[in-house]
Amino acid sequence: MEKKSFHQNEKVIEIKGLNKSFGNYHVLKGVDLDLYKGENLVVLGKSGTGKSVLIKIIVGLLTPDAGMIKVLNQYVDQITYKELLALRLKVGFSFQNSALYDSMTVRQNLEFPLVRNQRNLSKAEVNLAVEEMLDAVGLLQTINQMPSELSGGQRKRIGIARTLILRPEIMLYDEPTAGLDPITCLEINSLINQVQERFHTSSIVITHDLTCAKAVGNRVAMLLDGQFQRLGTFEEVFNTNDERVKPFYDYNFIQ
Repeated sequence: MEKKSFHQNEKVIEIKGLNKSFGNYHVLKGVDLDLYKGENLVVLGKSGTGKSVLIKIIVGLLTPDAGMIKVLNQYVDQITYKELLALRLKVGFSFQNSALYDSMTVRQNLEFPLVRNQRNLSKAEVNLAVEEMLDAVGLLQTINQMPSELSGGQRKRIGIARTLILRPEIMLYDEPTAGLDPITCLEINSLINQVQERFHTSSIVITHDLTCAKAVGNRVAMLLDGQFQRLGTFEEVFNTNDERVKPFYDYNFIQ
């Protein structure tokens, strides 16, 4: 499938010289990265390379030791807490474990963020928004079910729907295909592309699944030794003899 084009003159996230250490453990060592409007950008890297740390810095859950980070034209580490909360409403975070409330039905899971953040909505407006989002992820029929009754792939889709219900401008996907069977992985990849197309989101997709990276990424950024060493299309990133990159490809596609 041909990847959707994006606006390479409008940056929605801008990161320059980002450093983050935990004691003597240097995770990010001068990271530079831009996310453009309408783009799906895949961030690849082995476990422990700092992918999740980067995401937490973007939403202000962690503070960088040095460097500049700008999200939707706001400097994340310089704004007030109130401004940060408002910014977070424009940045949707799809958690690896879907993070659904087990004691709530699917409907209630989607209603919760909407009612909490948009208190002026009528019951009819809430119902319409919930049904529209469930329809968008192909799971309207699950509206009255409990999370425990759903498959892993369905829970992942509901998690994405709950994130989308606030209509964020930016989506952050943390390991969207982790723990899923190959067929369900393909369905989630397709859904990420549909979200980009239908809701005009700009997204960062954190993964070590190269099939996912190839399917959804306009560009791929590979985090190695605390910096993005490879950046470009999937083909550009993996067209190399770099011994740090080749085993990553071989593990996904040859073994």
